[in-house]
Amino acid sequence: MAEDPVSGSWKPTTLSENASNNVIPMHEAAQDVLDSGATSGIVQTKETAPLNRCEEHTQGPLAELKTSGRRICACPPQGILARIATNVVAVALIWAVIWSITTNESLPGGSLFGFLVLYFFAVIGGKIIGLIKFPGLPPLPPLLGMLLVGFLLRNIPWVTDIVLINVKWGAILRSIALAIILARAGLGLDPKALKKLKAVCFRLSLGPCLIEACTAAVISHFLMHLPWQWGFMLGFVLGAVSPAVVVPSMLVLQAGGYGVDKGVPTLLMAAGSFDDILAITGFNTCLGIAFASGSTLANVFRGILEVAVGIAAGGLLGIFIRYFPSKDQTYLVWKRAFFIIGLSVFAIFSSMYFEFPGSGGLCTIVLAFLAGLSWSDEKKEVEKIIKVAWEIFQPFLFGLIGAEISVASLDPQTVGFCIAILAVGLIARVTATFVLVFCAGFELKERIFIALAWIPKATVQAAIGSVALDTAREQGNEQSQKYGMDILTVAFLAILITAPIGALIIGLAGPLLLHKTSDTNRESHIYEEREEIEIHGPA
Repeated sequence: MAEDPVSGSWKPTTLSENASNNVIPMHEAAQDVLDSGATSGIVQTKETAPLNRCEEHTQGPLAELKTSGRRICACPPQGILARIATNVVAVALIWAVIWSITTNESLPGGSLFGFLVLYFFAVIGGKIIGLIKFPGLPPLPPLLGMLLVGFLLRNIPWVTDIVLINVKWGAILRSIALAIILARAGLGLDPKALKKLKAVCFRLSLGPCLIEACTAAVISHFLMHLPWQWGFMLGFVLGAVSPAVVVPSMLVLQAGGYGVDKGVPTLLMAAGSFDDILAITGFNTCLGIAFASGSTLANVFRGILEVAVGIAAGGLLGIFIRYFPSKDQTYLVWKRAFFIIGLSVFAIFSSMYFEFPGSGGLCTIVLAFLAGLSWSDEKKEVEKIIKVAWEIFQPFLFGLIGAEISVASLDPQTVGFCIAILAVGLIARVTATFVLVFCAGFELKERIFIALAWIPKATVQAAIGSVALDTAREQGNEQSQKYGMDILTVAFLAILITAPIGALIIGLAGPLLLHKTSDTNRESHIYEEREEIEIHGPA
Protein backbone atom coordinates (compact mmCIF):
# COMPACT_ATOMS: atom_id res chain seq x y z
CA MET A 1 0.00 0.00 0.00
CA ALA A 2 1.20 3.59 -0.72
CA GLU A 3 0.05 7.00 0.46
CA ASP A 4 -1.29 9.44 -2.10
CA PRO A 5 0.86 12.60 -1.79
CA VAL A 6 -2.07 14.80 -2.74
CA SER A 7 -5.02 13.43 -0.86
CA GLY A 8 -3.13 11.61 1.83
CA SER A 9 -5.28 8.50 1.31
CA TRP A 10 -3.92 5.00 0.95
CA LYS A 11 -4.21 3.01 -2.28
CA PRO A 12 -2.91 -0.36 -3.59
CA THR A 13 0.63 -0.33 -4.94
CA THR A 14 0.97 -1.45 -8.59
CA LEU A 15 3.83 -3.25 -10.23
CA SER A 16 4.74 -0.21 -12.32
CA GLU A 17 5.08 1.91 -9.20
CA ASN A 18 7.39 -0.58 -7.47
CA ALA A 19 9.64 -0.82 -10.52
CA SER A 20 9.54 2.81 -11.59
CA ASN A 21 13.31 3.07 -11.46
CA ASN A 22 13.83 0.07 -13.71
CA VAL A 23 11.07 0.58 -16.31
CA ILE A 24 11.15 3.15 -19.13
CA PRO A 25 8.10 5.47 -19.11
CA MET A 26 5.46 4.56 -21.65
CA HIS A 27 5.92 7.66 -23.83
CA GLU A 28 9.63 6.79 -24.17
CA ALA A 29 9.09 3.07 -24.60
CA ALA A 30 6.79 3.76 -27.54
CA GLN A 31 9.78 4.86 -29.55
CA ASP A 32 11.33 1.37 -29.34
CA VAL A 33 8.11 -0.56 -29.71
CA LEU A 34 7.10 -0.72 -33.36
CA ASP A 35 3.95 -2.76 -33.22
CA SER A 36 2.74 -4.35 -30.07
CA GLY A 37 -0.31 -5.85 -31.79
CA ALA A 38 1.56 -7.89 -34.39
CA THR A 39 2.00 -10.93 -32.19
CA SER A 40 -0.19 -12.14 -29.41
CA GLY A 41 1.21 -11.10 -26.05
CA ILE A 42 4.69 -10.32 -27.43
CA VAL A 43 6.12 -6.82 -27.66
CA GLN A 44 7.47 -6.15 -31.12
CA THR A 45 10.93 -4.58 -31.24
CA LYS A 46 13.23 -3.51 -34.05
CA GLU A 47 14.74 -6.98 -34.14
CA THR A 48 11.43 -8.84 -34.37
CA ALA A 49 9.64 -6.41 -36.70
CA PRO A 50 10.86 -7.96 -40.00
CA LEU A 51 9.82 -11.43 -38.84
CA ASN A 52 6.39 -10.23 -37.75
CA ARG A 53 5.86 -8.32 -41.00
CA CYS A 54 6.66 -11.47 -42.95
CA GLU A 55 4.19 -13.39 -40.80
CA GLU A 56 1.52 -10.72 -41.37
CA HIS A 57 2.14 -10.82 -45.13
CA THR A 58 1.66 -14.58 -45.10
CA GLN A 59 -1.38 -14.61 -42.85
CA GLY A 60 -3.16 -11.60 -44.44
CA PRO A 61 -4.57 -13.28 -47.59
CA LEU A 62 -5.35 -16.45 -45.65
CA ALA A 63 -7.24 -14.47 -43.04
CA GLU A 64 -9.21 -12.61 -45.72
CA LEU A 65 -9.99 -15.89 -47.47
CA LYS A 66 -11.19 -17.45 -44.24
CA THR A 67 -13.31 -14.39 -43.45
CA SER A 68 -14.95 -14.36 -46.90
CA GLY A 69 -15.48 -18.10 -46.68
CA ARG A 70 -17.22 -17.76 -43.34
CA ARG A 71 -19.46 -15.02 -44.80
CA ILE A 72 -20.47 -17.16 -47.77
CA CYS A 73 -21.11 -20.25 -45.66
CA ALA A 74 -22.72 -18.35 -42.79
CA CYS A 75 -26.21 -19.23 -41.70
CA PRO A 76 -28.15 -17.08 -42.31
CA PRO A 77 -26.21 -16.00 -45.44
CA GLN A 78 -24.30 -12.72 -45.51
CA GLY A 79 -22.41 -10.64 -48.06
CA ILE A 80 -22.84 -11.21 -51.78
CA LEU A 81 -24.86 -14.41 -51.31
CA ALA A 82 -27.36 -12.55 -49.16
CA ARG A 83 -27.60 -9.72 -51.70
CA ILE A 84 -28.22 -12.16 -54.54
CA ALA A 85 -30.88 -14.00 -52.55
CA THR A 86 -32.55 -10.70 -51.58
CA ASN A 87 -32.65 -9.44 -55.17
CA VAL A 88 -34.00 -12.74 -56.51
CA VAL A 89 -36.74 -12.85 -53.88
CA ALA A 90 -37.58 -9.17 -54.52
CA VAL A 91 -38.00 -9.80 -58.26
CA ALA A 92 -40.09 -12.89 -57.58
CA LEU A 93 -42.22 -10.94 -55.12
CA ILE A 94 -42.86 -8.16 -57.63
CA TRP A 95 -44.00 -10.72 -60.18
CA ALA A 96 -46.13 -12.54 -57.58
CA VAL A 97 -47.90 -9.34 -56.52
CA ILE A 98 -48.62 -8.36 -60.12
CA TRP A 99 -49.77 -11.91 -60.92
CA SER A 100 -52.12 -11.92 -57.93
CA ILE A 101 -53.76 -8.78 -59.35
CA THR A 102 -53.74 -9.49 -63.10
CA THR A 103 -53.52 -13.32 -63.20
CA ASN A 104 -53.16 -14.38 -66.86
CA GLU A 105 -51.60 -11.10 -68.02
CA SER A 106 -48.54 -11.88 -65.89
CA LEU A 107 -48.09 -15.41 -67.24
CA PRO A 108 -45.99 -16.29 -70.32
CA GLY A 109 -47.73 -14.86 -73.35
CA GLY A 110 -49.33 -12.01 -71.40
CA SER A 111 -48.53 -8.35 -71.94
CA LEU A 112 -47.33 -7.63 -68.42
CA PHE A 113 -45.13 -10.71 -68.42
CA GLY A 114 -43.38 -9.43 -71.54
CA PHE A 115 -42.70 -6.02 -69.98
CA LEU A 116 -41.44 -7.57 -66.75
CA VAL A 117 -39.05 -9.89 -68.57
CA LEU A 118 -37.85 -7.08 -70.83
CA TYR A 119 -37.22 -4.73 -67.92
CA PHE A 120 -35.48 -7.36 -65.78
CA PHE A 121 -33.08 -8.50 -68.49
CA ALA A 122 -32.52 -4.94 -69.73
CA VAL A 123 -31.29 -3.99 -66.26
CA ILE A 124 -29.02 -7.05 -66.18
CA GLY A 125 -27.73 -6.29 -69.68
CA GLY A 126 -26.89 -2.74 -68.65
CA LYS A 127 -25.05 -3.99 -65.55
CA ILE A 128 -23.02 -6.48 -67.59
CA ILE A 129 -21.97 -3.90 -70.17
CA GLY A 130 -21.12 -1.49 -67.36
CA LEU A 131 -18.72 -4.07 -65.89
CA ILE A 132 -16.70 -4.25 -69.12
CA LYS A 133 -13.80 -1.91 -68.51
CA PHE A 134 -10.55 -1.41 -70.36
CA PRO A 135 -7.52 0.15 -68.65
CA GLY A 136 -7.26 3.85 -69.43
CA LEU A 137 -10.55 3.92 -71.38
CA PRO A 138 -13.99 5.21 -70.37
CA PRO A 139 -16.59 2.55 -69.55
CA LEU A 140 -19.02 1.38 -72.19
CA PRO A 141 -22.48 2.95 -71.75
CA PRO A 142 -24.95 0.56 -70.01
CA LEU A 143 -27.67 1.63 -72.45
CA LEU A 144 -25.92 -0.49 -75.09
CA GLY A 145 -26.66 -3.63 -73.08
CA MET A 146 -30.30 -2.61 -72.65
CA LEU A 147 -30.64 -2.05 -76.39
CA LEU A 148 -29.11 -5.43 -77.25
CA VAL A 149 -31.32 -7.25 -74.74
CA GLY A 150 -34.47 -5.86 -76.35
CA PHE A 151 -33.16 -6.77 -79.79
CA LEU A 152 -32.36 -10.35 -78.71
CA LEU A 153 -35.71 -10.87 -77.00
CA ARG A 154 -37.45 -9.83 -80.22
CA ASN A 155 -35.38 -12.00 -82.56
CA ILE A 156 -34.85 -15.30 -80.68
CA PRO A 157 -37.69 -17.48 -82.06
CA TRP A 158 -38.81 -19.40 -78.98
CA VAL A 159 -38.45 -16.35 -76.74
CA THR A 160 -40.56 -14.19 -79.06
CA ASP A 161 -43.53 -16.52 -78.60
CA ILE A 162 -43.39 -16.09 -74.82
CA VAL A 163 -42.31 -12.46 -74.42
CA LEU A 164 -45.01 -10.41 -76.14
CA ILE A 165 -44.79 -6.62 -76.08
CA ASN A 166 -48.02 -4.67 -76.38
CA VAL A 167 -47.41 -1.99 -79.01
CA LYS A 168 -49.70 0.61 -77.43
CA TRP A 169 -48.28 0.27 -73.93
CA GLY A 170 -44.76 0.21 -75.32
CA ALA A 171 -45.38 3.56 -77.00
CA ILE A 172 -46.79 4.96 -73.74
CA LEU A 173 -43.72 3.92 -71.75
CA ARG A 174 -41.39 5.41 -74.36
CA SER A 175 -43.35 8.68 -74.29
CA ILE A 176 -43.06 8.86 -70.50
CA ALA A 177 -39.30 8.31 -70.78
CA LEU A 178 -39.16 11.07 -73.42
CA ALA A 179 -40.98 13.46 -71.08
CA ILE A 180 -38.48 12.75 -68.30
CA ILE A 181 -35.52 13.30 -70.64
CA LEU A 182 -36.88 16.64 -71.82
CA ALA A 183 -37.59 17.73 -68.25
CA ARG A 184 -33.99 16.95 -67.29
CA ALA A 185 -32.78 18.89 -70.31
CA GLY A 186 -34.81 21.95 -69.33
CA LEU A 187 -33.71 21.87 -65.70
CA GLY A 188 -30.10 21.35 -66.73
CA LEU A 189 -29.88 24.67 -68.56
CA ASP A 190 -28.14 27.22 -66.35
CA PRO A 191 -28.83 30.87 -67.35
CA LYS A 192 -25.56 32.00 -65.75
CA ALA A 193 -23.66 29.52 -67.85
CA LEU A 194 -25.54 30.65 -70.95
CA LYS A 195 -24.16 34.16 -70.50
CA LYS A 196 -20.60 32.90 -70.06
CA LEU A 197 -20.54 30.63 -73.09
CA LYS A 198 -18.20 31.74 -75.80
CA ALA A 199 -19.06 32.07 -79.47
CA VAL A 200 -17.28 28.81 -80.27
CA CYS A 201 -19.69 26.94 -78.00
CA PHE A 202 -22.69 28.34 -79.85
CA ARG A 203 -21.09 27.47 -83.18
CA LEU A 204 -20.41 23.97 -81.92
CA SER A 205 -23.99 23.65 -80.68
CA LEU A 206 -25.72 24.85 -83.84
CA GLY A 207 -23.46 24.14 -86.78
CA PRO A 208 -22.75 20.38 -86.66
CA CYS A 209 -26.35 19.51 -85.77
CA LEU A 210 -27.85 21.56 -88.60
CA ILE A 211 -25.29 20.42 -91.17
CA GLU A 212 -25.70 16.74 -90.30
CA ALA A 213 -29.50 17.08 -90.30
CA CYS A 214 -29.53 18.76 -93.72
CA THR A 215 -27.05 16.24 -95.16
CA ALA A 216 -29.05 13.26 -93.90
CA ALA A 217 -32.29 14.82 -95.16
CA VAL A 218 -30.93 15.26 -98.69
CA ILE A 219 -29.36 11.79 -98.83
CA SER A 220 -32.47 10.06 -97.45
CA HIS A 221 -34.73 11.96 -99.85
CA PHE A 222 -32.85 10.80 -102.94
CA LEU A 223 -31.65 7.43 -101.64
CA MET A 224 -34.69 6.18 -99.70
CA HIS A 225 -37.30 8.42 -101.38
CA LEU A 226 -38.46 9.92 -98.08
CA PRO A 227 -40.56 13.09 -98.31
CA TRP A 228 -38.65 16.20 -97.33
CA GLN A 229 -40.36 16.61 -93.97
CA TRP A 230 -39.61 12.98 -93.11
CA GLY A 231 -36.06 13.35 -94.34
CA PHE A 232 -35.50 16.30 -92.01
CA MET A 233 -37.07 14.34 -89.17
CA LEU A 234 -34.52 11.61 -89.80
CA GLY A 235 -31.80 14.23 -90.02
CA PHE A 236 -32.66 15.78 -86.66
CA VAL A 237 -32.80 12.32 -85.08
CA LEU A 238 -29.21 11.79 -86.22
CA GLY A 239 -28.16 15.36 -85.45
CA ALA A 240 -28.08 14.96 -81.66
CA VAL A 241 -24.94 13.93 -79.80
CA SER A 242 -25.23 11.73 -76.71
CA PRO A 243 -24.22 13.23 -73.33
CA ALA A 244 -24.66 9.73 -71.86
CA VAL A 245 -21.51 8.74 -73.78
CA VAL A 246 -19.64 12.03 -74.12
CA VAL A 247 -19.87 13.25 -70.51
CA PRO A 248 -18.42 10.14 -68.76
CA SER A 249 -15.65 9.96 -71.35
CA MET A 250 -14.82 13.65 -70.89
CA LEU A 251 -14.75 13.27 -67.12
CA VAL A 252 -12.19 10.46 -67.41
CA LEU A 253 -9.95 12.64 -69.59
CA GLN A 254 -10.48 15.64 -67.35
CA ALA A 255 -9.41 13.64 -64.31
CA GLY A 256 -6.22 12.75 -66.16
CA GLY A 257 -5.56 16.38 -67.02
CA TYR A 258 -6.06 16.03 -70.78
CA GLY A 259 -7.36 19.14 -72.51
CA VAL A 260 -8.08 20.91 -69.23
CA ASP A 261 -5.86 23.91 -69.98
CA LYS A 262 -7.88 24.72 -73.12
CA GLY A 263 -11.25 23.81 -71.60
CA VAL A 264 -11.97 21.05 -74.12
CA PRO A 265 -14.01 18.81 -71.74
CA THR A 266 -16.15 21.73 -70.58
CA LEU A 267 -16.72 22.93 -74.14
CA LEU A 268 -17.93 19.53 -75.33
CA MET A 269 -20.15 18.87 -72.32
CA ALA A 270 -21.76 22.31 -72.53
CA ALA A 271 -22.28 22.35 -76.28
CA GLY A 272 -23.76 18.85 -76.18
CA SER A 273 -26.74 20.03 -74.15
CA PHE A 274 -27.67 22.78 -76.60
CA ASP A 275 -27.03 20.46 -79.54
CA ASP A 276 -29.62 18.03 -78.17
CA ILE A 277 -32.23 20.71 -77.53
CA LEU A 278 -31.82 22.04 -81.06
CA ALA A 279 -32.24 18.53 -82.50
CA ILE A 280 -35.34 17.84 -80.39
CA THR A 281 -36.91 21.18 -81.31
CA GLY A 282 -36.21 20.66 -85.01
CA PHE A 283 -37.61 17.14 -84.88
CA ASN A 284 -40.82 18.23 -83.16
CA THR A 285 -41.33 21.01 -85.69
CA CYS A 286 -40.91 18.60 -88.62
CA LEU A 287 -43.15 16.08 -86.87
CA GLY A 288 -45.97 18.61 -86.71
CA ILE A 289 -45.52 19.48 -90.40
CA ALA A 290 -45.39 15.83 -91.49
CA PHE A 291 -48.69 14.87 -89.85
CA ALA A 292 -50.57 18.03 -90.75
CA SER A 293 -53.17 17.81 -93.51
CA GLY A 294 -53.28 20.54 -96.11
CA SER A 295 -51.02 22.35 -98.51
CA THR A 296 -47.27 22.64 -97.98
CA LEU A 297 -47.49 26.31 -97.06
CA ALA A 298 -50.27 25.61 -94.57
CA ASN A 299 -48.24 22.80 -93.03
CA VAL A 300 -45.24 25.09 -92.61
CA PHE A 301 -47.40 27.67 -90.86
CA ARG A 302 -48.87 24.92 -88.71
CA GLY A 303 -45.37 23.84 -87.69
CA ILE A 304 -44.53 27.41 -86.70
CA LEU A 305 -47.82 27.59 -84.81
CA GLU A 306 -46.99 24.43 -82.89
CA VAL A 307 -43.64 25.89 -81.86
CA ALA A 308 -45.37 29.07 -80.66
CA VAL A 309 -48.01 27.10 -78.77
CA GLY A 310 -45.35 24.95 -77.13
CA ILE A 311 -43.34 27.97 -75.98
CA ALA A 312 -46.44 29.81 -74.73
CA ALA A 313 -47.87 26.82 -72.87
CA GLY A 314 -44.48 25.98 -71.39
CA GLY A 315 -44.03 29.58 -70.30
CA LEU A 316 -47.37 29.70 -68.49
CA LEU A 317 -46.88 26.34 -66.79
CA GLY A 318 -43.29 27.19 -65.87
CA ILE A 319 -44.31 30.47 -64.23
CA PHE A 320 -47.09 28.67 -62.36
CA ILE A 321 -44.82 26.04 -60.78
CA ARG A 322 -42.23 28.67 -59.87
CA TYR A 323 -44.67 29.82 -57.18
CA PHE A 324 -46.84 26.76 -56.57
CA PRO A 325 -46.16 24.92 -54.36
CA SER A 326 -45.08 27.84 -52.16
CA LYS A 327 -41.80 27.78 -50.25
CA ASP A 328 -43.49 27.42 -46.86
CA GLN A 329 -44.97 24.00 -47.68
CA THR A 330 -43.61 20.70 -46.41
CA TYR A 331 -42.03 18.17 -48.77
CA LEU A 332 -41.36 21.06 -51.12
CA VAL A 333 -38.74 19.29 -53.24
CA TRP A 334 -40.91 16.23 -53.76
CA LYS A 335 -43.92 18.34 -54.73
CA ARG A 336 -41.88 20.32 -57.24
CA ALA A 337 -40.47 17.14 -58.76
CA PHE A 338 -44.00 15.73 -58.99
CA PHE A 339 -45.27 18.86 -60.75
CA ILE A 340 -42.35 18.83 -63.21
CA ILE A 341 -42.78 15.17 -64.13
CA GLY A 342 -46.57 15.29 -64.11
CA LEU A 343 -46.84 18.39 -66.30
CA SER A 344 -44.14 17.08 -68.66
CA VAL A 345 -45.98 13.80 -69.20
CA PHE A 346 -49.26 15.70 -69.55
CA ALA A 347 -47.73 18.02 -72.18
CA ILE A 348 -46.46 15.11 -74.28
CA PHE A 349 -49.72 13.15 -74.29
CA SER A 350 -52.09 16.11 -74.54
CA SER A 351 -50.19 17.46 -77.56
CA MET A 352 -50.80 14.13 -79.28
CA TYR A 353 -54.47 14.17 -78.29
CA PHE A 354 -55.02 17.67 -79.70
CA GLU A 355 -53.00 16.75 -82.83
CA PHE A 356 -50.22 19.21 -82.04
CA PRO A 357 -47.42 16.66 -81.60
CA GLY A 358 -44.65 19.18 -82.21
CA SER A 359 -45.57 21.40 -79.26
CA GLY A 360 -45.37 18.87 -76.42
CA GLY A 361 -41.61 18.43 -76.30
CA LEU A 362 -40.89 22.15 -76.54
CA CYS A 363 -43.47 22.89 -73.85
CA THR A 364 -41.72 20.44 -71.51
CA ILE A 365 -38.28 22.00 -72.01
CA VAL A 366 -39.57 25.56 -71.51
CA LEU A 367 -41.62 24.83 -68.39
CA ALA A 368 -38.75 22.97 -66.71
CA PHE A 369 -36.28 25.73 -67.57
CA LEU A 370 -38.48 28.57 -66.30
CA ALA A 371 -39.46 26.67 -63.17
CA GLY A 372 -35.84 26.10 -62.20
CA LEU A 373 -34.87 29.77 -62.53
CA SER A 374 -36.11 30.71 -59.05
CA TRP A 375 -35.47 27.45 -57.22
CA SER A 376 -31.77 28.13 -56.45
CA ASP A 377 -30.47 25.37 -54.16
CA GLU A 378 -33.63 23.26 -54.30
CA LYS A 379 -33.15 22.83 -58.05
CA LYS A 380 -30.36 20.29 -57.55
CA GLU A 381 -32.54 18.25 -55.21
CA VAL A 382 -35.35 18.23 -57.76
CA GLU A 383 -32.87 17.12 -60.43
CA LYS A 384 -31.82 14.20 -58.21
CA ILE A 385 -35.40 12.97 -57.93
CA ILE A 386 -35.99 13.29 -61.66
CA LYS A 387 -32.71 11.47 -62.28
CA VAL A 388 -34.04 8.54 -60.24
CA ALA A 389 -37.20 8.56 -62.37
CA TRP A 390 -35.01 8.47 -65.49
CA GLU A 391 -33.01 5.53 -64.15
CA ILE A 392 -36.27 3.66 -63.62
CA PHE A 393 -37.57 4.28 -67.15
CA GLN A 394 -34.23 4.04 -68.97
CA PRO A 395 -34.33 0.21 -69.28
CA PHE A 396 -37.84 0.46 -70.71
CA LEU A 397 -36.80 3.04 -73.30
CA PHE A 398 -33.75 1.28 -74.70
CA GLY A 399 -35.17 -2.21 -74.27
CA LEU A 400 -38.33 -1.28 -76.17
CA ILE A 401 -36.34 0.42 -78.94
CA GLY A 402 -34.35 -2.77 -79.42
CA ALA A 403 -37.52 -4.85 -79.32
CA GLU A 404 -39.01 -2.85 -82.20
CA ILE A 405 -36.34 -4.09 -84.62
CA SER A 406 -37.12 -7.44 -86.22
CA VAL A 407 -34.44 -9.04 -88.38
CA ALA A 408 -37.07 -10.93 -90.37
CA SER A 409 -38.81 -7.71 -91.42
CA LEU A 410 -35.66 -5.78 -92.28
CA ASP A 411 -34.79 -5.30 -95.91
CA PRO A 412 -31.02 -5.68 -96.47
CA GLN A 413 -31.13 -2.85 -98.98
CA THR A 414 -32.85 -0.59 -96.45
CA VAL A 415 -30.22 -1.45 -93.83
CA GLY A 416 -27.50 -0.62 -96.32
CA PHE A 417 -29.13 2.72 -97.12
CA CYS A 418 -29.48 3.51 -93.42
CA ILE A 419 -25.80 2.77 -92.78
CA ALA A 420 -24.84 4.89 -95.79
CA ILE A 421 -26.94 7.82 -94.53
CA LEU A 422 -25.40 7.46 -91.08
CA ALA A 423 -21.87 7.36 -92.49
CA VAL A 424 -22.32 10.36 -94.79
CA GLY A 425 -23.98 12.33 -92.01
CA LEU A 426 -21.11 11.59 -89.63
CA ILE A 427 -18.54 12.65 -92.22
CA ALA A 428 -20.39 15.93 -92.71
CA ARG A 429 -20.66 16.43 -88.96
CA VAL A 430 -16.99 15.72 -88.24
CA THR A 431 -15.89 17.98 -91.10
CA ALA A 432 -18.19 20.81 -90.01
CA THR A 433 -17.03 20.54 -86.40
CA PHE A 434 -13.38 20.69 -87.45
CA VAL A 435 -14.01 23.82 -89.52
CA LEU A 436 -16.17 25.59 -86.91
CA VAL A 437 -13.48 25.40 -84.20
CA PHE A 438 -10.75 26.50 -86.60
CA CYS A 439 -10.48 30.06 -85.25
CA ALA A 440 -11.05 29.26 -81.58
CA GLY A 441 -7.42 29.05 -80.44
CA PHE A 442 -7.12 25.26 -80.62
CA GLU A 443 -4.19 23.39 -82.10
CA LEU A 444 -4.60 21.00 -85.03
CA LYS A 445 -4.63 17.90 -82.81
CA GLU A 446 -7.20 19.45 -80.50
CA ARG A 447 -9.49 20.34 -83.41
CA ILE A 448 -9.26 16.76 -84.65
CA PHE A 449 -10.19 15.44 -81.21
CA ILE A 450 -13.17 17.80 -80.82
CA ALA A 451 -14.45 16.70 -84.22
CA LEU A 452 -14.10 12.99 -83.36
CA ALA A 453 -15.67 13.43 -79.92
CA TRP A 454 -18.88 14.62 -81.62
CA ILE A 455 -19.62 11.12 -82.99
CA PRO A 456 -21.51 9.19 -80.25
CA LYS A 457 -25.30 8.96 -80.43
CA ALA A 458 -27.62 7.23 -77.98
CA THR A 459 -30.16 8.81 -75.63
CA VAL A 460 -31.90 11.33 -77.87
CA GLN A 461 -32.02 8.82 -80.73
CA ALA A 462 -33.79 6.34 -78.46
CA ALA A 463 -36.15 9.00 -77.10
CA ILE A 464 -37.37 10.51 -80.39
CA GLY A 465 -36.47 7.74 -82.83
CA SER A 466 -39.79 5.95 -82.34
CA VAL A 467 -42.05 9.01 -81.93
CA ALA A 468 -42.85 9.28 -85.63
CA LEU A 469 -43.67 5.56 -85.82
CA ASP A 470 -45.91 5.76 -82.74
CA THR A 471 -47.74 8.79 -84.15
CA ALA A 472 -48.24 7.04 -87.49
CA ARG A 473 -49.67 3.99 -85.72
CA GLU A 474 -52.12 6.21 -83.86
CA GLN A 475 -53.37 7.62 -87.17
CA GLY A 476 -53.35 4.24 -88.94
CA ASN A 477 -51.38 5.51 -91.93
CA GLU A 478 -49.46 2.56 -93.40
CA GLN A 479 -47.15 4.68 -95.58
CA SER A 480 -46.25 6.87 -92.62
CA GLN A 481 -45.61 3.74 -90.56
CA LYS A 482 -43.08 2.62 -93.18
CA TYR A 483 -41.33 5.98 -93.02
CA GLY A 484 -41.40 5.83 -89.23
CA MET A 485 -39.84 2.36 -89.25
CA ASP A 486 -37.05 3.63 -91.51
CA ILE A 487 -36.31 6.42 -89.03
CA LEU A 488 -36.38 3.97 -86.13
CA THR A 489 -34.00 1.63 -87.96
CA VAL A 490 -31.54 4.46 -88.54
CA ALA A 491 -31.80 5.45 -84.86
CA PHE A 492 -31.18 1.85 -83.74
CA LEU A 493 -28.15 1.45 -85.99
CA ALA A 494 -26.82 4.85 -84.92
CA ILE A 495 -26.89 3.81 -81.26
CA LEU A 496 -25.50 0.35 -81.92
CA ILE A 497 -22.60 1.58 -84.05
CA THR A 498 -21.63 4.99 -82.71
CA ALA A 499 -22.08 4.57 -78.93
CA PRO A 500 -19.32 1.98 -78.34
CA ILE A 501 -17.10 3.20 -81.17
CA GLY A 502 -17.44 6.82 -80.04
CA ALA A 503 -16.55 5.97 -76.44
CA LEU A 504 -13.46 4.04 -77.56
CA ILE A 505 -12.37 6.79 -79.96
CA ILE A 506 -12.60 9.40 -77.21
CA GLY A 507 -10.69 7.21 -74.79
CA LEU A 508 -7.93 6.36 -77.28
CA ALA A 509 -7.61 9.70 -79.05
CA GLY A 510 -7.72 11.87 -75.93
CA PRO A 511 -4.24 11.02 -74.57
CA LEU A 512 -2.77 11.18 -78.08
CA LEU A 513 -4.28 14.47 -79.27
CA LEU A 514 -4.82 16.55 -76.13
CA HIS A 515 -2.22 18.37 -74.07
CA LYS A 516 -1.84 17.04 -70.54
CA THR A 517 -1.92 19.65 -67.81
CA SER A 518 0.61 19.34 -64.98
CA ASP A 519 -0.66 18.14 -61.62
CA THR A 520 -0.07 21.53 -59.99
CA ASN A 521 -2.37 23.32 -62.42
CA ARG A 522 -4.93 20.58 -63.03
CA GLU A 523 -7.04 21.08 -59.91
CA SER A 524 -7.31 24.84 -60.41
CA HIS A 525 -8.39 24.39 -64.04
CA ILE A 526 -10.99 21.76 -63.15
CA TYR A 527 -12.34 23.92 -60.32
CA GLU A 528 -12.65 26.93 -62.60
CA GLU A 529 -14.43 24.88 -65.26
CA ARG A 530 -16.89 23.42 -62.79
CA GLU A 531 -17.64 26.87 -61.45
CA GLU A 532 -18.00 28.21 -64.98
CA ILE A 533 -20.65 25.80 -66.19
CA GLU A 534 -23.10 23.34 -64.65
CA ILE A 535 -25.13 22.07 -67.56
CA HIS A 536 -26.48 18.52 -67.43
CA GLY A 537 -27.73 17.21 -70.77
CA PRO A 538 -30.29 14.49 -71.20
CA ALA A 539 -28.27 11.52 -70.10
